Amino acid sequence: MSQDELNQDLLNIRDKVIMVTGASSGLGMYFAEALASRGATVVMGARRLQPLEALSARIKDEGGQALAIAMDVTSRDSVIAAFDFVEATYGGADVVVNNAGVAPNKPFLEQTEQDWDQALDTNLKGAFLVSQVFAERVIQAQEVRKSKNKPLVQASIINIASILASRVIGNMAPYSASKAGLEQLTKAMALELARYQIRVNAIAPGYVETDMNRDFFQSDAGKQLIRRIPQRQLGQLEDLLGPLCLLASEASRYMTGSVITVDGGHLVSSL
Repeated sequence: MSQDELNQDLLNIRDKVIMVTGASSGLGMYFAEALASRGATVVMGARRLQPLEALSARIKDEGGQALAIAMDVTSRDSVIAAFDFVEATYGGADVVVNNAGVAPNKPFLEQTEQDWDQALDTNLKGAFLVSQVFAERVIQAQEVRKSKNKPLVQASIINIASILASRVIGNMAPYSASKAGLEQLTKAMALELARYQIRVNAIAPGYVETDMNRDFFQSDAGKQLIRRIPQRQLGQLEDLLGPLCLLASEASRYMTGSVITVDGGHLVSSL
């Protein structure tokens, strides 16, 4: 086998069942479509089922495999019910992408307790609940494989963090705190779950161009911000796909507790 063939085989996700939370819009929707286009069976979870069903239909029309499922990541009962359904349908998930997130945008003194709870519950508690329920199911499956003298299969948890875990901007205090907590949770879970062949890593995106922020980045203030990025450009959604496929595939089998920053050098820019 050539090196190119070996690399391609390592990055193969065609046999993976991958759950993506917060898949009804934004990054989650992009991740679901991109992973499905590469042959993964994608389970898409979010509180809003209608956009998930439309996305699932689109993926299936393009020849992919997808399942839409209602899930509130802040509710353990909802998360358990979602994984029960995945087990009944596919026998379980191999990879979880904790993408669900909210970002209340207002000055610190105007942030309410509700804003704080919403951000921390969705961005941090949600990742904790989904990861814990997933890990419990994986460990149960590993015990069954052991009893049948079958080799253990690695599982992967991928948390979508942010460069705001390390640097801050105005009006985003609860979001920044939740993402900093998520990076530490990533490392703590990696330490404890490694013995069960569960890898836990994170991706920390910088500024990525989307339909929601495109107008801002065409303004003078947006252009000024872009000039502070060492690469002098915004990231594109596809720039996150390489790290995502790496962490979902066997190519990252010796990686756990890592945070992959994808920001054009923003975190290393001078103050």
